[in-house]
Amino acid sequence: MEALIPVNVIIGDRTYRLKIEPEDEETLRRSVKLINEKIIEFRGTFAGKDMQDFISMVLIWFTTEQSKNGGQHFQLEETISKLSQMEELIDKALSGSS
Repeated sequence: MEALIPVNVIIGDRTYRLKIEPEDEETLRRSVKLINEKIIEFRGTFAGKDMQDFISMVLIWFTTEQSKNGGQHFQLEETISKLSQMEELIDKALSGSS
């Protein structure tokens, strides 16, 4: 197993420092780029909401897209698991910076 590498990502208006497998870096960066693009899209469509609302809209959009793609539930479950892992890493990073 390779050593984890530190990566800083910005989602919405927050910076998160994560430690990931080196082979996951490109996928993570593409995902973050897509998330931020969708946040900008939703901000232009639904003015006056806060960042949490836009992030929630992105999550709803993402899961809906996953469901439309042939009902690939195994990928959705894997994605949910990975999102949960990312959430744990973010929570740890936030609690460590307080």
